[in-house]
Parts: sequence; structure tokens; C-alpha cells
Amino acid sequence: MERTTITIPEDLLKRLRLLAAERRTSMAALIREALEEKSASYRPKPKSLGIGASGHRDTARRSAEERPEPRPWR
Repeated sequence: MERTTITIPEDLLKRLRLLAAERRTSMAALIREALEEKSASYRPKPKSLGIGASGHRDTARRSAEERPEPRPWR
């Protein structure tokens, strides 16, 4: 295990101390548990090459209706 330092607001620290005392556990164990729960639901976004990632939902329809200005070849 590695050590780390975090900065949290005073009111959150008080609530953590109370909760840890009620559960008869350490604050470190309580924080580890909360971090485990939070990170368990994390799903990384799939990596994309950018193909089809225009950010618009109507790209196919618009591409049939609109034609881009041709680029100058020079």
C-alpha cells in the first residue's frame, strides 16, 4: 500500500471522524472503502480514432443534403 495526502474541508473531516467512530474503524479504512465503491463504477471511454466522432447526431442526413465547398487544389 502507498501513502498519500489529501486536502478536504473541515466539515467533511468532522463527518468522516464521526462515521469512522460509529463504525469502529479507522478513517483510512473508511476512505479506502469509499474510493473502492466510487472507482468500481468507473468505465473508461473507448478509445477512438475519431472516425464518426463528429459530435452531431444528424451527420448522415446532413451529408446527403449539404455538400462542402471544394478545397482549392493549390
